[in-house]
Amino acid sequence: MPEVYVAAGSNVEPHEHLARAARELAGAFPGTRCSAWYRNRAVGFEGEDFINFVAGFSTEQPLEAVIERLQAIEGLCGRTRSAPRWAPRSMDLDILLYGAQVLDTPAVRLPRPDLLKRAYMLGPLAELAPELIHPTAGASIGALWRQFDQAAHPLIRVSSSGADEGGR
Repeated sequence: MPEVYVAAGSNVEPHEHLARAARELAGAFPGTRCSAWYRNRAVGFEGEDFINFVAGFSTEQPLEAVIERLQAIEGLCGRTRSAPRWAPRSMDLDILLYGAQVLDTPAVRLPRPDLLKRAYMLGPLAELAPELIHPTAGASIGALWRQFDQAAHPLIRVSSSGADEGGR
């Protein structure tokens, strides 16, 4: 049964939307584990800071069914499919890894190509699965995070109620 890791992020009423997404993920995929929540700057556009976490779960559902469920959860959180790519979001759920699967199709690329470039994805994933081997980099997620320029891409840990808890 593949282990699936999903990045969740929002910069529109983020605490409300992320709490809902976490509940929906746990309902759809029993045994879901979530990293701590982190605040970081918007990437690719000027906007409010995002709050992000990574969720992990095992599932027998095929990749297409997982994607459909994630898109339904995004919709429950107010996301429309027609929203611009580089713009504020009520919810963004992106599959980072689906087991050790490697895919490069117009619809899906796995592992997620920017996983190793985005602190808000790699840091929380390292918190959940430090020993997991990245399918194309060949190194553990924990080692990849230790090598990452964390000072240049600070994550600020926040509670699910919104209070900052200090840097990471």
